[in-house]
Amino acid sequence: MKKVILFIFSFFYTFFLSQTLSSNLDKTTLALGEVAVFKIQILDLDGKDVQIAPRNELLPFHFEMVNDSIAKQKDIYLRSVKFAIFEEGKFKIPEIEVKVGGKIMKTIPYEVEVINTAKKGDQINDIMKNKEVELNVQDYWDLYKFYILLALIIIAIIVLIIGIVKWGRKRKSNPIVTTNQTLKDLEKLRKKNYIENDNFRAFYIELIEISRGFITKQYQIPADVLLTDDLIDYMKNNNAISQENEKIVEDIFLRGDLVKFAKTIPTREIMSKDFTAIRDFVKRSTKDVEAENLRNAAAPELSIEEQSKIRKLK
Repeated sequence: MKKVILFIFSFFYTFFLSQTLSSNLDKTTLALGEVAVFKIQILDLDGKDVQIAPRNELLPFHFEMVNDSIAKQKDIYLRSVKFAIFEEGKFKIPEIEVKVGGKIMKTIPYEVEVINTAKKGDQINDIMKNKEVELNVQDYWDLYKFYILLALIIIAIIVLIIGIVKWGRKRKSNPIVTTNQTLKDLEKLRKKNYIENDNFRAFYIELIEISRGFITKQYQIPADVLLTDDLIDYMKNNNAISQENEKIVEDIFLRGDLVKFAKTIPTREIMSKDFTAIRDFVKRSTKDVEAENLRNAAAPELSIEEQSKIRKLK
């Protein structure tokens, strides 16, 4: 008898005093963008806690949330979710798990079909007609000022780079710069006291090396790779160097070759004289460059032989 009473009590508690979960979907067929409502209701909570997906995360990602409201009292939990779908097809609302106290319950699944109600050939009208707006200079400036400023900055950078490159080339190729640098090199040679110590071989090797480098830069003559005889012939045919300076270079270069091969021993007086002659030649070189530029500007159509005759006549 006691067992029968216990069974009746358990049955009554389960069906009349336990929580009741229900769900409802007001439409199962929707047009594109049409709003539908999905509701979940739990009765007889008796103050128990309800654990369910957070707000706006209850339905799958295809369902665009319009509104997700939750109302909870001691004995009732009500959740109403308004949604819309903007893709054609069939979409499922799966079983949703709800935990009430220590008990887990699930809603029934639903399937929603979304259809496009627009027909081919239907005219689509704007809600509001397009309005023409006249733009003034300030409006255009506000719209495009970033692009204009960016373009100006790029142009300024390009101009700056071109100017730096040209200035650098001009500075490096400036005859005065080359002359001053060579004079510094000659001064360093003088301070080595090769002349005072009768170290004539080292003196002429360095003197001719400095001279070859100077001629190469100042006159664009390949003096750094030509042998002495070839260099002398090249200078005479090129006519970039005046006859006076050609004579100095020829005499000193030939004497330097004799000294390097130990065929002659110069005196201190000769070495000092050669050093001074090369230094004076370097100082006068700018006049050669200026004269060459004038000849090229005045008579560009003349051959090298004709320019040489004109120079000799002068």
